Amino acid sequence: MVRASLAAERTGVQSVSIVASGFLRQAHAIAKGLGAENLPVAEYPGVPMIDSPEELRHKVQREVVENIVRGLTATAAKVAKSAEPAPRDAVFKGSLDEVQEFFLQNMWTDGLPIVPPTIDRVGEFLRFTDRSPDDVIGVLLPENREATVWNIAVNGVMAGCRPEYMPVLVAIVEAIADPEFRIEDAGSTPGWEPLIILNGPIVRELDFNYGSGAMRVGRQANTSVGRFLRLYMRNVAGLRIPPGATDKGSFAFSFNVALAENEDAVAAMGWQPFSVDRGFKAGDNVVTVMSVISISLPAYTGGNTPQEHLETLAQLIGHRAMAYKTGSAAHFGGYYPLFVLSPSVAGVIARGGWSKDAIRQWLYDKVREPAGVLETIQRGLTSHKLCTAVEQGTLSKDFCQSTDPDRLVPVFLRPDWINIVVSGDPGRNQSKGYIQNHKQGVPISRTIRLPAELGETEK
Repeated sequence: MVRASLAAERTGVQSVSIVASGFLRQAHAIAKGLGAENLPVAEYPGVPMIDSPEELRHKVQREVVENIVRGLTATAAKVAKSAEPAPRDAVFKGSLDEVQEFFLQNMWTDGLPIVPPTIDRVGEFLRFTDRSPDDVIGVLLPENREATVWNIAVNGVMAGCRPEYMPVLVAIVEAIADPEFRIEDAGSTPGWEPLIILNGPIVRELDFNYGSGAMRVGRQANTSVGRFLRLYMRNVAGLRIPPGATDKGSFAFSFNVALAENEDAVAAMGWQPFSVDRGFKAGDNVVTVMSVISISLPAYTGGNTPQEHLETLAQLIGHRAMAYKTGSAAHFGGYYPLFVLSPSVAGVIARGGWSKDAIRQWLYDKVREPAGVLETIQRGLTSHKLCTAVEQGTLSKDFCQSTDPDRLVPVFLRPDWINIVVSGDPGRNQSKGYIQNHKQGVPISRTIRLPAELGETEK
């Protein structure tokens, strides 16, 4: 809302953003980051989704209208960005404990101890990229700050990464800097967290875990790279929970460690790795970043036929975990859920002659719920109908064969939007589902570019 108002103001059209009480600090912080600290805002007192129609009408008539009128007579003030240290400035000198406290008080940490980013340590990271430290990858909202090779290295040091991880870190930031990713929405109330997926020989070379405990903290590569992204979103994009004001995740959850695919298992079963699904060549080093709003319960499946496993995956992950987002995803026009299959489960399906495309089509055809349930399951959204999305061309006709609210419609918006990765304990029959947050944090993939002296083969 604030971004739309600012766009109107810049064309000479006066505007007022109607903002509920709980979002006022976030609205002002976002406006300041965009250069308009005093953008007019009309407060709606309280939480409109839990007010009765009578309470809502009363608040609008007695308070919101008055605030709108007041806002229309105000002028948005442009503000200069606050001065920040230059890349090579020493911001603090002291003992290790004093450094930790200084960074904590400035909200530059995730609450855990950091590795002090000294000039020498940052220099070690820069040895692993051919790019100039001053190269600008993009500009990240909400604080409108440049993402540079230098500040990637700084946050990599702080997160506890090894210098040789630097090419991976650069590719991650290239992904989140893509406007289609919508990093600015990572502070929205669902509290989604990015998930990093890695493919290619670099997984083995840097010792990423793709076996038992693949998503557990404990392996330096997976853990520190996952932590890096959360720190980078905090320090460069500017997404901070209280006492900051730009991250409104209502509950949210902690960072995901990086997920590496088991490409040996994938090759043995005759499938192509996830990176090929994303448009790259097998053997390319690739990073993909996508939003995750929640993770399913572990799904244990059994049997020696594909159908036995898929029927259980459909019930435990498709119906019970992923259907919740279908209605809102249809409203926003995107949904890219992820199935992570253990090698043993994927192996049974592959030996049965099923390709990943066959799995996707089967899930699309078989996992269906009543349209009326999907349209109303997420309370607090403005009213939306699946048939309206069909009329607008954002959904296929499968979603509006009739207007009967009991008609069964697909949980997945499109078969090709279903993602499949093979990872985890090869000695167990477990899979998990990762629920993605529609148009926020859509999967974005980038090549991991190694420095020339390491013998990179360009894609």
